[in-house]
Amino acid sequence: MNYSFLDFLCLIGSVGLFLYGMKVMSEGLQKAAGDRLRNILSAMTRNRFTGTITGFAITALIQSSSASTVMVVSFVNAGLMTLAQSMAVIFGANVGTTFTAWVIALFGFKVNISAFVLPLIGLAVPLLFSKKGRTKSIGEFLVGFSFLFMGLDMISLYVPDLQSNPEMFAFLKEYATMGISSILIFLAVGIVLTMVIQSSAATFAITLIMCTKGWITFDLACAMVLGSNIGTTITPILASMSGNVAAKRTAMGHLLFNLLGTVWCICIFIPFCDFNAWLTDTIGAGNPNALYNFVNGLEQSDPELYNHLFDNSLPAGHEVMAKIATMQLSVSFGLSIFHTVFNLVNLSIMIWLTNFYVKTVERLIPAKHKEDEEFALKYISGGLLSSAELNIAQAEKEMAVYAERVGRMLDMAQTLVHTKERSEEFDKLYSRLDKYEDISDRMEIEIANFLNLTAEGRLSNQSKLHVAAMLNIVSEIESIADACLGVGKILLRKQQSHAEFNKEIYENIDTMFAYVHEAMTMMIALLKNVENTTDHQLNTSYNKEREINNVRNTLRSANVDNINEKHYEYQAGIYYMDIISDLERTGDYIINVVDTIKEQFHNRIPLR
Repeated sequence: MNYSFLDFLCLIGSVGLFLYGMKVMSEGLQKAAGDRLRNILSAMTRNRFTGTITGFAITALIQSSSASTVMVVSFVNAGLMTLAQSMAVIFGANVGTTFTAWVIALFGFKVNISAFVLPLIGLAVPLLFSKKGRTKSIGEFLVGFSFLFMGLDMISLYVPDLQSNPEMFAFLKEYATMGISSILIFLAVGIVLTMVIQSSAATFAITLIMCTKGWITFDLACAMVLGSNIGTTITPILASMSGNVAAKRTAMGHLLFNLLGTVWCICIFIPFCDFNAWLTDTIGAGNPNALYNFVNGLEQSDPELYNHLFDNSLPAGHEVMAKIATMQLSVSFGLSIFHTVFNLVNLSIMIWLTNFYVKTVERLIPAKHKEDEEFALKYISGGLLSSAELNIAQAEKEMAVYAERVGRMLDMAQTLVHTKERSEEFDKLYSRLDKYEDISDRMEIEIANFLNLTAEGRLSNQSKLHVAAMLNIVSEIESIADACLGVGKILLRKQQSHAEFNKEIYENIDTMFAYVHEAMTMMIALLKNVENTTDHQLNTSYNKEREINNVRNTLRSANVDNINEKHYEYQAGIYYMDIISDLERTGDYIINVVDTIKEQFHNRIPLR
C-alpha cells in the first residue's frame, strides 16, 4: 500500500472542508430557516417516540447514520432543536443505520449522496447573488451542505485503503484465541478502524474478509461490528468542534448512547452472539459459525487449496468457491441481524433514559456561561393553547425573559470597552455579543409570530390593544440589542484606526453605562409585573431618561473643549461620542418601552 505525505495533507484538507461545510451549513440554517424549520422540527420531535421515528426515517432515506447525526448536530447548533429532542433522533438514527446494512446485505448497493453534491452547488451559487437575504441564506445552507458531504466523501477517499489491503490485519489472528481479552481487543479494533476510515460499512466489509480468511470467529466479528458503533460517533464529534456547547453535548450524547449500549452487550456477549447465530440459522440463512470452521479445516487438510482460494487462482465455478460464497452470505446476514437486534434492544432500554442522557452530558460538558446555552423560548411552546387570553399571559412572561437576555448584552458591551484590543479575549467577547444579537433577532420573530397567531383568536378589545402594545415592546427590546452590538462595532472601527482612549474617556463612558444600566434594570422590573406597575416606578424611569440626556449633553459639550485642549486626539473623540450617542439611543428605546407600558397596561384591569 502506497500512502504518501501528499495523501495525508489531502486527508487534513478533507477534514477542513468537512468542518467548514458544517459551519456554513449551520450559519445558513440560522439565517434562513428560523422559526419555520424550528416549528417543523418541533412537530417531528414532539416526544421521544416521534423523534426516534424521525431519526430512523432520515437515516434510512439517506443511508448514512454519520450524515444524519451531523445534520442533527447542525440543527442543535443553529438553535432549531433542543438537546432532549436531538437525543431521541440520534436513538432512531442508530436503528436506521441497520437498514443500510440490510440493503447492502440483500441488494449490494448504497445511495451515494456525494453524486448530487456538484449539481447542488450549481443550483446554490446563483442564490448567493440574490438581493433577498432569506434566499441568499438558503444558498449558503446548500453550499455548506454540499461541502459537508464532499468533505465526508473525500475523507473516505484519502484515508489509507485498508479494505483492499486486509493483509495488514493478518497479525490479529494471533489474538483470536484469548477469550474475553480477544473480544475486547477486536472491539477496540472496530472502534479505531471506523474512526480512521470514517465508514462503518467499510469496517463491515473488512470484518467479512477477515471471517472469510478464517482469521476470526463470528463472535469476534460481532465484537468488531459493536466497536464500529462507537467508532462512527467520531463524525458528529468532528462536526461539533466548530459548533456551540449544545452541539458538543449532542455529539457527546451520541457517544454515550453507544458506549452504554456496548457495556451491557459485553456483559452478556457470548450468549447474545449465540442467540443471533441461532436466529440467523432459524430464518434459513445458515450457521454463521460454519465459515470459520470450514476455512480453518481446509487450511489444515489441504493447505495448497487454501492458498489457491485466496490468490484468486481457483476457477469461478469451483465447489469450494460456491461453498465459501454461501457461508459468506450467512456471516453477512448474521452480522446484520446482530447489529439490528443490538440496536433495537439498546433503543428499547435507552429511550426511557432520555432525561438521564441530557443531565449527564450537561454535567460532562458544562456551559462556560450559563446564559450561553442553546436558544429556546421559556414560556411559549410550539403549539398555541386553546385560550388566547392565556397565551397573552405566556407572552408577557417571555417578554420579560427576552428583556433580561438583552440586558446581559449591556454588561458585555461595557466589558468589551475595557478589554484589550486585538486580543483573543476581545474577539471571543465580541463574537459572544454578536451571537446574542442574533439570538435576539430570532426571539423577536418567534414572540411576534406567537402574538400574531394569538391575535387571530377570539380576544377582547383590551386584549387586542395589549397584543399590539407587546409587539411594539418586543421591537424596542430588539433595538436595544442592536444598540449594544453597535458599541462593539464602534470599538472595532476604533481598533482599525488605532485611536486610543484615555482614562477620562473611559470614566465618562462608564458613567453613561451606569445610568443606562439603571434604566434597563427599571424597565425589566416593569416588564416582570407589567399589569401592576406603580406611578413611582414610571416616574423614576422618566427621571432616569432625563438624567441620561443631560449626561449626554454635558459630555458632548465637554468633548469639544477636551479636543481643543489636547486631552485626546480628534479621532478618539469621534469614537467616544459615537459610543455616548449609541448609549443615549439605548435610553430612548428603554423609555419607549416605558411609554407603552404606561399607555396600555398602567391602571388597567389585569387580564389574569
